[in-house]
Amino acid sequence: MQTFVMLTRLSPATLRSPRSFEELEKLLATRVERDCPGVKWRQSFAVLGPNDYLDIFEAADVDAAFRVAALVRTLGHGYTEIWPATEWKRFKEVVGTLSAAEA
Repeated sequence: MQTFVMLTRLSPATLRSPRSFEELEKLLATRVERDCPGVKWRQSFAVLGPNDYLDIFEAADVDAAFRVAALVRTLGHGYTEIWPATEWKRFKEVVGTLSAAEA
């Protein structure tokens, strides 16, 4: 499984009341579970700044991550950015296989 980080900014028209956040969350969770089998949600954060949420999930591949983003975009009328992520320990292992840079 690959780890993905997704930033989401929702359209103001999507959120008609404070309760809208919870309703949208339930709808998206149901649809991701149904339409994106194998995706495992790890964490969600509300963030300040130009985006509303930062979510971390695992998926088998980029195609599965695309499906998650498409659901968020269509159901939440949102803008998403998805980045693949690697745990720091694994990153050091990968980088450790590189040859030293020579000047």
